[in-house]
Amino acid sequence: MTYFYSTKTWTSQPQISEDQIEYWKHLSEKKNWRITQLPNGFYQTEYKDQDDSWQDVTRRETIDGAEAAIDGSIEHYQKRLDFLKGPKVVKTFE
Repeated sequence: MTYFYSTKTWTSQPQISEDQIEYWKHLSEKKNWRITQLPNGFYQTEYKDQDDSWQDVTRRETIDGAEAAIDGSIEHYQKRLDFLKGPKVVKTFE
């Protein structure tokens, strides 16, 4: 009986498309977000998609919680955009 083994290696990070980068830029701007109040009293965060339709994301009990969720999402997408610039040096040794 013969077994065949195959492995793959990556020589670089997977490449991110320009469409994905534009999408992250769009989501990292607060003007593309809103908060709506639902009939049950909860607040829903939504972002405006690039085709001008609103997409729901999260539900929170308070408006402050909803705004904090939006701020966290914006920070998340800004970090992704910063990562595209290359690795950050966090510590060097002498």
